[in-house]
Formats: sequence, structure tokens, C-alpha cells
Amino acid sequence: MNYYFNTTIKVPFDEAIEKVIEELKKEGFGVLTDIDVKATLKNKLDVDYKNYRILGACNPSYAYKALQAEDKIGIMLPCNVIVQETEDGKVEVSAVDPIASMQAIQNAELEDIANQAQAKLKKVIDKL
Repeated sequence: MNYYFNTTIKVPFDEAIEKVIEELKKEGFGVLTDIDVKATLKNKLDVDYKNYRILGACNPSYAYKALQAEDKIGIMLPCNVIVQETEDGKVEVSAVDPIASMQAIQNAELEDIANQAQAKLKKVIDKL
């Protein structure tokens, strides 16, 4: 099973970030974390790396339901979405597949939540 789904878009990197955040909001997700991998690698290791951001997306309703079903589920949260520049100047956006993340946990309640979250994240990717 693939653990992510993705798309490639032809817009400037910063515009891609804005579009991803906008589409996430439309599906009820907020961005809890925004890790700028390029800046971090430059700051910590003094190396140059392509534009690469990890957005920690969270749908509060699903997160709450998941936490009620499984108190350790926070290990698997939030749903990460990466936005990265490709060598040909495009931008690839990839989202974790919540179903793949939850496979290791034997809890039927989580399966339904993961299916719902997957549908919303796929919708985000498809709208880009």
C-alpha cells in the first residue's frame, strides 16, 4: 500500500504553500506546524537544499475523535503534507495517507476516522 498521494503543480513555491493551506482550510484542516527544511538545514548544517516544507495539518474534529478512540494516537498526528520543489521547476505536493498510518493500530473506530480524513486530504490534493 502506498503511504501517500501527491500531485505536481506549476506555480511558484510560495504560491503553492498558500494554495495548499487554503485548500486544507476548505476541508477543515489547520496547519499546526510548518517546518522549513531548507532553512533548518542551512542554519544547522550550513548546507543548501531545495525548497521543502512540511506542513502538519490537523482537522480538530477528527483528531478529537481519534484521541477518544485511542489515547496514544497523537504519535501519528498531525497529518503531514509536504511541499517541495522538483528539479524541473515545478512543485510537488504530497499528503500522508491516514489509512496507511493507522494500519498498525487494531482499532475499528480509527478505521472510519482515517477513511474520512483520507477523503478530505485527497480532495485537497485533487483541487490543486
